[in-house]
Amino acid sequence: MRWSGAADRAEAEAEDERAYTAYVTARLPALRRIAHLLCRDPHRADDVVQTTLTRLYVHWRRARAADDLDRYVHTMLVRCFLNEQRLGWARVRLSGTPQETPGLPPAAGGPDIETRAMVHTALSRIPARQRAVLVLRFLCDLPVAEVARILGCSEGNVKSQSARGLARLRTQLGGSPTAFASAMERSGGRAR
Repeated sequence: MRWSGAADRAEAEAEDERAYTAYVTARLPALRRIAHLLCRDPHRADDVVQTTLTRLYVHWRRARAADDLDRYVHTMLVRCFLNEQRLGWARVRLSGTPQETPGLPPAAGGPDIETRAMVHTALSRIPARQRAVLVLRFLCDLPVAEVARILGCSEGNVKSQSARGLARLRTQLGGSPTAFASAMERSGGRAR
């Protein structure tokens, strides 16, 4: 009888392992894209994704039981990013940029590359929580309620963080609302 219980437990663990592997394989490009947009550094983005996936593995059964697994994992990812921002070494910047960033569509034409770089540089100068709100709202196109659930705050907080973050972006990008809107559109986001 004890052998049967051990065999059932081993089979359940093997099934959990397969489900985890399938989920991570399917969602890894999207997670890397969000992390890259948040971190603006491919190495740090990979670290944040790796930390998220490690925590997901440890808590897989609880995560799998969640109502919306993607939202659960996005919440983990954003929280890992915000926690990492609090560490002193997060302010260290490595020089150089990758030729290609996984999960990001290739840029088309000349000015879009420059605009995208300009928007990403401006985003990197915004406080972490505001950056998380802007990335989730405008680059990942999530509604306010979803961003509030991911960040664990009120919808009003998301709206005020969006307004403050957009104001900072406008200042960084030259202050003109028209220039700002066109820069956001060309970089892949929408300024609402």
